[in-house]
Amino acid sequence: MMVDLLPLLQKRGDADVELLLFNGVETAFKRILNQDGINVHQLGYVDDVDNLWSVYTPRLLFKLKNYMARYDIIHTHNTACQFYVPLAKQLFGSKARLVTTEHNSTNRRRNKRWFKPLDRWMYNQYDRIICISDQTRLNLEQYIGKRDSIATIYNGVDVNRFLKPVKNIERNDRYVITMVAAFREQKDHETVLRARKRLPGNYYLQLVGRGETEPQVKKMSHKMGLDNRVFFMGMRSDVQEVLEDSDVVVLSSHWEGLSLSSIEGMASGRPFVASDVDGLHEIVDGAGVLFPHGDDQALAQAIQRLCTDNAYYRQVASSCQEKARGYDIGIMADKYVELYKSLL
Repeated sequence: MMVDLLPLLQKRGDADVELLLFNGVETAFKRILNQDGINVHQLGYVDDVDNLWSVYTPRLLFKLKNYMARYDIIHTHNTACQFYVPLAKQLFGSKARLVTTEHNSTNRRRNKRWFKPLDRWMYNQYDRIICISDQTRLNLEQYIGKRDSIATIYNGVDVNRFLKPVKNIERNDRYVITMVAAFREQKDHETVLRARKRLPGNYYLQLVGRGETEPQVKKMSHKMGLDNRVFFMGMRSDVQEVLEDSDVVVLSSHWEGLSLSSIEGMASGRPFVASDVDGLHEIVDGAGVLFPHGDDQALAQAIQRLCTDNAYYRQVASSCQEKARGYDIGIMADKYVELYKSLL
C-alpha cells in the first residue's frame, strides 16, 4: 500500500511525504520507494528478514524522539507503531496530529480482557482512526465504543497496473492456483493445502509471501506429499506477472480488514475465490466465489468448477474486475488528503 500511495500523494503536491520503518530490512518495496523519491527512514537495522529486531523493543521508542517534531501529521500502521507513537508524543512532546489505520476486522488482543484498557488508551490518543472497511469499523466500535474520530476509507491499489484481459480457461495438463498472503496466524494456508490435496495431480499451487508460519506450512505440505505440486514463491515485487501466469487466485483467511491482495487478485482477469469471513465477504460477494471458512472440500470444488467451465470462469473473472475498479488507489488518496487537511 505504501508503494502505491506515497508517490501518488507526493506527486499531487499536497504534502511532503516520508516513511519511517520500525525495522530496516531490505525489500523490493523499500527500493521502489527510494527510486520514486520517497525518503525512507528506519529505526532498526538488520541484514536478514529472518533475524529482525523485535518491533516492540523499547529502544525503538526512544529512537522516535528524533522524529516526533519533524512532522505536522504522523500516520501509523500496525500495532507496535500504533502504541509507540502516542507514547513518544507524551514522553518527548510534539504538536503533530496523530492518525492511525485499523487494518483488520479483529485481532488477537481483542480476545484478551486485560488488553482492552490499554487499547482504549491508545485509540484515545489519535485525532483520527481510519477503518479500511465497514465491517472493520463496526467491529472496532463494538470493541471501544462509537466515537467521532473514527472514519472509513477503503484501501486501494493501482488497479490499472493489475488489469489484464480475461482469459479463456482451456482443458490442459496444468492449472495454476495462486495465493498471495503473508504467512501469519491470520491467514489460513492449511485449508488451501487440504483443498489442493483433493484436486487432481495437474493442479499446482503457488504461495507468495513470507512470515513466521511458513516453516509449519512447508512441513504440512511435505507431510501431505505435495512437494512437487506446491511452490513457495517468497516475497515478490512482480505480483502482477505472477497473477497473469495463474488460472485462479485464492485467499483463505481466518479474518481480514480489507485485503489489498484480494483487490489485486480480482483485478487480474482471473476468477477470485475467498473464504467467507469479515473483510472478504463485502469485497467478494456478488463478484467472486466465497467458500465457507475452513471448508477445503468446498474450496476444491469451486476451483475445479472454474477450471472446467469456461463460461462460468469468464463470468466470474469479469465480475471481479468490475468490482475491483471501485477500489482504485486514486480514490483512496483523495480521501486521505481530505482527512489530513481537516486536521490542519
